[in-house]
Amino acid sequence: MKPLPTFKIRPREVVMTIANRVLMLDSHSDHSYLHDLIAYEDGHYRLIFDLAYFVLQTGQTEASKSQWSSLKKKFKRHEPTVFVFKEHGITTDKGQQYGYLDFGFFAQ
Repeated sequence: MKPLPTFKIRPREVVMTIANRVLMLDSHSDHSYLHDLIAYEDGHYRLIFDLAYFVLQTGQTEASKSQWSSLKKKFKRHEPTVFVFKEHGITTDKGQQYGYLDFGFFAQ
């Protein structure tokens, strides 16, 4: 396994703005599915978002691998200096389930 890159810490407001943009379903919407943003000491962040971001087909109970991949690609299109971790998943906060995605910004 390759070592992780070195991350550049950015101001929380800047990261929140990027995260909100990424978690809007389209550019005409002003609703973001962002729930929380956690910053870690090594400079990476955890994006916690409402799972309603994923539009599920009838009978589908969770987001598909393709939907997760599309979210990661969308993040990279909005911010070219981002490194998105492969791992993603579901976490619980106060009894509610949310999606999470970890990322950081390349130091260079």
